[in-house]
Amino acid sequence: MRNRWWLPALLAVATSAAACAPVDDESASGIQNCRKDSLSTLYPGIITVGTDQPAYPPWYIGDDPTNGEGFESALAFAVAGNLGYTPDEVRWVRVPFNGALEPGPKTFDASLSQFSITDQRRASVDFSSPYFDVTQVVVTTDTSPAARVRSVGDLEKTQLGVQVGTTSHTAAIEIAGDVPVEVYNTNADAKVALSNGEIDALVADLPTAYTVAGELRGGRIVGQLPTDTEDVEQFGIVLDKDSPLTRCVSSAVDGLRSDGTLGRLERQWLSDAGSVRILR
Repeated sequence: MRNRWWLPALLAVATSAAACAPVDDESASGIQNCRKDSLSTLYPGIITVGTDQPAYPPWYIGDDPTNGEGFESALAFAVAGNLGYTPDEVRWVRVPFNGALEPGPKTFDASLSQFSITDQRRASVDFSSPYFDVTQVVVTTDTSPAARVRSVGDLEKTQLGVQVGTTSHTAAIEIAGDVPVEVYNTNADAKVALSNGEIDALVADLPTAYTVAGELRGGRIVGQLPTDTEDVEQFGIVLDKDSPLTRCVSSAVDGLRSDGTLGRLERQWLSDAGSVRILR
């Protein structure tokens, strides 16, 4: 396995913060039970992490989750380190987006593919504590009719495309009017459709949208869809329903937020996304 020179420093931050934090007896017991030797994973001493294929920037770089580059790849290794796993004890598998959310036994212990936490999905899977607040964004090209969009109402006249089963799909349906939303297996497929003129625009989360726009000839961000400030969309790590790992993975995410690791990873991998005007 390749030498990931940058991972020990990242994992040291996660583990040292947990070790130095003052805890009561109950918390100390919880930390002990959340160490590698006490966890019921698919393979003893190994944590198996799932993600979609292709794995898109800036969440994963080079469609290679094992390299630790990209927000979710780096986060997965940091969570694993918090639980006592070394980088070489992290095993990756590819799981289609919808497949990871289906009921039944999983081929992974935890999965990161920009899964938004919803009550409907909670009926089939567990989620960790949230690790990222989401906004949905419309992407188009300079030559598309959608380049002239100035409001949500204008989008009712455009042909939108999305990745199937995502909250982007749900958001697109809500604004699409009478024009059916075109559905694709991946954001990469939707990007090709936009490039070919099969759709006028696509909807994706903000960081992904910036990457897609940068890869398209004449790509541009149209704007951000309005959000309900009282019901913020958030990403969480997916686990099997009633998984014995859920509490520990959530504890690891919470610890990475408290010690500043989540913030540093956002600045490192997602800072280029910036802010986008809101369509009204």
